[in-house]
Amino acid sequence: MNERIRELAKQAGYQEDMFGVGHWDIPECKKFAELIVRECVQTLLDNSPELFTNEAAEEDWDKGYDRAMRDCVHHIKEHFGVEE
Repeated sequence: MNERIRELAKQAGYQEDMFGVGHWDIPECKKFAELIVRECVQTLLDNSPELFTNEAAEEDWDKGYDRAMRDCVHHIKEHFGVEE
């Protein structure tokens, strides 16, 4: 996870102690945040038409849709620091 998760945790009301460590730094909270991001990514993938894969795409629109979906998944994972 990355600094963006820390910023969102602060917005949600998590407090830092005097050492700059907050409750979100414990492994369970980090894992929880990662699972939420992964669930969002999986929802995108699960709700994409199966027809539009690189091999099956017959039209430029289909190929563009497939590429856009892969790009979205990649950028979401990258933004939140979720490894493959």
